[in-house]
Amino acid sequence: MYRLTHLKEIEAEAIYIVREVAAQFEKPVLLFSGGKDSIVLTHLAYKAFYPAKIPFPLLHIDTGHNFAETIEYRDDMVEQLGVTLVVGSVQESIDRGRVKEETGYYASRNKLQTITLLDTIEQYKFDAAIGGARRDEEKARAKERVFSHRDEFGQWNPKHQRPELWDIYNGAKNMGEHFRVFPISNWTEMDVWQYILQENIQMPRIYFTHQRSVFFRDNQWLAAESCMKLKPTETAEIKNVRCRTIGDISCTGLSLSEAHTVEDIIEEIAATRTTERGSRADDKRSETAMEDRKKSGYF
Repeated sequence: MYRLTHLKEIEAEAIYIVREVAAQFEKPVLLFSGGKDSIVLTHLAYKAFYPAKIPFPLLHIDTGHNFAETIEYRDDMVEQLGVTLVVGSVQESIDRGRVKEETGYYASRNKLQTITLLDTIEQYKFDAAIGGARRDEEKARAKERVFSHRDEFGQWNPKHQRPELWDIYNGAKNMGEHFRVFPISNWTEMDVWQYILQENIQMPRIYFTHQRSVFFRDNQWLAAESCMKLKPTETAEIKNVRCRTIGDISCTGLSLSEAHTVEDIIEEIAATRTTERGSRADDKRSETAMEDRKKSGYF
């Protein structure tokens, strides 16, 4: 008798959720950051509707401080899949006075993405935004439902979420409201990489060991890019590093690593005792940094 493996089971669940989004909502969009979770999510959407094309666009919120490898991968993938790409620009939000640029050594555009995201959702009238968040990433994300309701201001209240019994998802909403939907909510970091290996999904070079100019701050290595302001006591040096999670350059920590293949990454994750989000500087600003951002409309 044919039995589903663990990866096939969670793949089937995720594809079912993606199809539910297409069935229940009028104008969904898939949030694409260029990170591994959004890449896997795009692959799942591709499989969900094959041989037809993905029936909704991808949305990338461009901070202007992205790794070059991420943008290169994004553009190649969009061309290969023949999907529509919508780009929301944080720089445009700054220019319009919608957000204020942070200054100083710890300046970041990561938090500024929230307003750009909400403005873009409002501009295009998206009623569901599919994201790649997972419950094992961070404690605030563990509070999310799969269909996560947002009010007319795009805000999230973890105390006012709907029950989800078995595989019944309620997408009913009022005018101006929308949902964030998380098809891989029940996946782990290990699941993601094992699935990437199983499906032979091509990944951005930045996930594998490479040489990069970095500097050490607050117990983590950061990329010494032009958007980063080094303290007088900090110096850039060349190290063999890789990204474990990708975001705005200002908050993305890099890990010293010799992982050159997906198999190497899986072995590395199995042996590590640090969490994936432990390399994200934006989560260290306060104990509730992620939850505060999510309540205001963050991914």
